[in-house]
Amino acid sequence: MASQEPSINLYTTQTPNGIKISITLEELGIPYNVHKIDISKNTQKEPWFLAINPNGRIPALTDTFTDGQTINLFESGSIMQYLVARYDPDYKISYPAGTREWYEMNNWLFFQNAGVGPMQGQANHFTRYAPERIEYGVNRYQNETRRLYGVLDKHLSENNIPYLTGQKCTIADLSHWGWIASAGWADIDIDEFPTLKAWEERLAARLGVEKGRHVPDPHRIKETLKDKAKMEEHAAESRKWVQAGMKADAKK
Repeated sequence: MASQEPSINLYTTQTPNGIKISITLEELGIPYNVHKIDISKNTQKEPWFLAINPNGRIPALTDTFTDGQTINLFESGSIMQYLVARYDPDYKISYPAGTREWYEMNNWLFFQNAGVGPMQGQANHFTRYAPERIEYGVNRYQNETRRLYGVLDKHLSENNIPYLTGQKCTIADLSHWGWIASAGWADIDIDEFPTLKAWEERLAARLGVEKGRHVPDPHRIKETLKDKAKMEEHAAESRKWVQAGMKADAKK
């Protein structure tokens, strides 16, 4: 049926959450259209985008559903679950729904969505974007991010497995990758977590990750982290629009 063919539009930008979806699409080999959202100009708060994602955040995705009508997807974990349910019949990066492995995959998917992402995101904010350095905030979120990294590192090392659910890379791994790859932006030293570091490098070597991480713009966080001047420049630029966005939200 024609309605089963992908007609995917991805609304995204170069962030750890954004590249989750492009990486997933590349891993599955699904054609898709990319729409770059300029979050520095609050494009994600415009009415047309809010009709897709009422929360005004990226990533978001639209597709033609099995009934022939458009379906709107938002929240990265929800989008990833949709993509594998719909377009991964051979379980390349997932497992059959209802199996033990499927539940385990979702454990780690939600661990990222509810733990690593929010905590590291706040670590990023207090480390790079806050108008003044608040040590309590920096310490609180950096320490919690380190704790979560430790959970991942211990899980991989003690079970002697290459991926979070065993021998196969799944959306649980792909969900984490962009965050772990940018650990240094939150002032987290990945060398403290050798098994997790090896996992990050293992994923980085995958063709789907390599292709998907550069959508919609080149993924340059590791190069940026090697250059203190570039780090400060990037942080200063981001700080301006983050603070402006906070002020705009406060007025609503």
